[in-house]
Amino acid sequence: MVAIKTATFSIAGFDPTTKELGIAVHSKFLAAGAIVPHVETGVGAVATQALANPSYGPQGLKLLRQGKTPEETIKILTQADENSEHRQVGIVDAQGRSATYTGSKCLEWAGGIAGENFAAQGNILVCQKTVEAMADSFCSTTGALSDRLMAALKGADNAGGDRRGKQAAALLVYKEKGGYGGQNKYIDLRVDDDPEPVDKLQEILEIFYLYFAQREVPMIPLEGNIVKEIKELLGKKGFFSGKIDSAYTDELENSLQTFYHQENFEERIPEKKLIPEDILNYLRHRA
Repeated sequence: MVAIKTATFSIAGFDPTTKELGIAVHSKFLAAGAIVPHVETGVGAVATQALANPSYGPQGLKLLRQGKTPEETIKILTQADENSEHRQVGIVDAQGRSATYTGSKCLEWAGGIAGENFAAQGNILVCQKTVEAMADSFCSTTGALSDRLMAALKGADNAGGDRRGKQAAALLVYKEKGGYGGQNKYIDLRVDDDPEPVDKLQEILEIFYLYFAQREVPMIPLEGNIVKEIKELLGKKGFFSGKIDSAYTDELENSLQTFYHQENFEERIPEKKLIPEDILNYLRHRA
C-alpha cells in the first residue's frame, strides 16, 4: 500500500438544493488535487490526506454507496488500516451527513470540524484557526457550492494555512449531468505548483464560469450603439468585415456564431439579438 504525506487543509461539501458534492483542497504538496479529493454523484465526497492512503477514496465511496454513514465509513477504513494513526480523512454524503477523522500521530496542528453538509480538516497547520475559518467561511457564504468551497479555502488561507507554505490547490465538484457533454463531473480544476495556489485557482474558476457558467448572467440586447460596438470589436478580431453601423444583420449574426465557436463558447450560445454580459466584456478585453 502506497502512503503519501500530504500536509493539507481541505473541505468536503454538499449542497442540498442542487445535490452537488465537492471538495476544495490546498497543500504544500505538488499536485495535491491528484491525491486528496474523491467524489461521486449521489454518493458522497471523501478527502484523504496527512500520510494519505489513496485507497480511502474509492473504498470510502464504495462504503457510502452500500449505505454506510460517514462515521461508519471512517470507522471501517481506519480499523482496517495499521497506519490509521497517521491518516486524516473528511467525508460528507449525499444526505449532508458528515464526519472527520484525525489520527493521533498526525503532525501538529491537526484536527477537523464536521457539521451539516460539510467536513473540514487540516494538518501541519499554523493553528486551529485555519480549520475554524474554513468551516465558518463555508457556512456564512451563499451561492453555488463551488463558490462556498472556494470561500472556505480563502478563509483558511487568510487564517494561517499550512505552516510549511503554499504550493497546490484543487476544486472538484460533481453534479448530475452538470458537466461538459452531460457528464457528472462538473468542475475539475487544479493548480499543481504556484506561489499563490488559492488565488490562482479562483482565477481559473472565473474562466470556467465564462465558458461553462450554469448561473444567471445579465443578457445585453443587441441594438443601437451595442450593435455598432460589437461590429467594431468583431472587425478588429477578423470576424466581421461589413459596414460598421447599428443595424442588426444576418452578417453580424453569422460573425457572432463564428466567434462563439472559435472561442469555445458552444455551451453558452445565447438566443439571437442577445449577448451575455461577461462574453461581451471578454470580447472587449480581447479586442
